[in-house]
Amino acid sequence: MAIKLNKEVELRLLASIQRYCAQHMDEEVGELKAKLLLDFCLREIGPSIYNQAVLDAQGAMQDKIGEIDATCYETEFGYWKK
Repeated sequence: MAIKLNKEVELRLLASIQRYCAQHMDEEVGELKAKLLLDFCLREIGPSIYNQAVLDAQGAMQDKIGEIDATCYETEFGYWKK
């Protein structure tokens, strides 16, 4: 599954890459180089981050499902105990 960014996010990321390179690598990077680097990151690094995020979400959901019997429990036949 290819990671597809919306145009606004992509433009902000390209600007961020250009700024990072200028500040930390003392190199001005044009839009084309920034785009190539972003594409590489999305193809090579992105899937690992995406998969870890899915695993984290699954774990969080499983924790919530594990708590559901305590959270969503109502005592039965409690009317006469009042």
